[in-house]
Amino acid sequence: MTILAFVAVIGPLVFVHELGHYLVGRWCGVKAEAFSIGFGPEIAAWVDKRGTRWRLAALPLGGYVRFKGDMNAASQTDPKWLEMSAQDRSESFPAKPLWQRAAIVAAGPAINFLFAILILAAFAFLHGESRTPAVAGMVQPGSAAATAGIQPGDRIVSLNGRAMTTFDDIRLYAQIRPGEPVTILLDRKGQVIEKQGHVGAVSEDDGFGNKFRIGRLGIAPGEPVIEPVSLLRAPVVAIERTGQIIRTMVETLGQVIGGDRSVKELGGPLKIAQVSGQAATLGLESFIFFIALISINLGFINLLPIPMLDGGHLLFYGVEAVQRRPVSPQVQDWAYRSGLALLMTVMLLVTFNDLSSFGLWERLSGLIG
Repeated sequence: MTILAFVAVIGPLVFVHELGHYLVGRWCGVKAEAFSIGFGPEIAAWVDKRGTRWRLAALPLGGYVRFKGDMNAASQTDPKWLEMSAQDRSESFPAKPLWQRAAIVAAGPAINFLFAILILAAFAFLHGESRTPAVAGMVQPGSAAATAGIQPGDRIVSLNGRAMTTFDDIRLYAQIRPGEPVTILLDRKGQVIEKQGHVGAVSEDDGFGNKFRIGRLGIAPGEPVIEPVSLLRAPVVAIERTGQIIRTMVETLGQVIGGDRSVKELGGPLKIAQVSGQAATLGLESFIFFIALISINLGFINLLPIPMLDGGHLLFYGVEAVQRRPVSPQVQDWAYRSGLALLMTVMLLVTFNDLSSFGLWERLSGLIG
């Protein structure tokens, strides 16, 4: 079940991502020489009438589209593209204007976001939008909120200067900041009051043996408010929700880089496979929602300004636009090597974390002991 769920999540998302590159490249007149789902040895392959080799590879951890003029799957420019015939050069990726190259590269992450937005829009249309006011319906005794002096009926105006419109805003803000100091601005019967406190920290089990340290203020909402969402408004709600998820990703990544959050919380393919299987057991809607989250993650990660990723290519194009000439091949080669080393290091780290979360190292130490 876990393996099937993982393939059902990653396979379509990788295909959608690479399809974005392929379709925009085709629209710009660039020939795709290979479209690969996965890396490594081929399991199956065929060549279409345009000469594109469509391949399914053994390791379903990514994919690529290799356009004419690319030297490898990382889309490094082949220096020999200038030796091509005029017809071949016209179909090559390096020969296209800067804006077209940027559009082709950006299309992969963009279609991942669009895919997630379509899913979230469908959920919003079917289930409505939570608009429960940011009001403390109940305050848990001994909680962070009680210690800060929050009372039932208080409306939370802002936390550390960030406006709180709905109760979901409070939950999303607090859950990634366990133990952090917080300035609470609240409205109590028309009087604005400022309180100082800390976000509480609780350890939660997701029911599958995974424990998480999560921030909680210790307040419960009042009567829930769910507003119907029309077909026209559903995409707007989905875009807002996608923006919230991306902001949470940026903030948590910043916490890891800044040392406020342990790198042990970073997960890799093995953890995604595990959670994919868990999401599948919770029902179809939970599984589809998980696919939307991973699609947003895939789009976000690919936009990071790291050579080898789409964001690294876009960074080079930004430099090219400013200096009116491409980045030198020597700099690009150095950057790609550095980017590969960074990605491999991160991959080893998250794989180590995944194996640790499965208890492998404890079992090995027990055997050795």
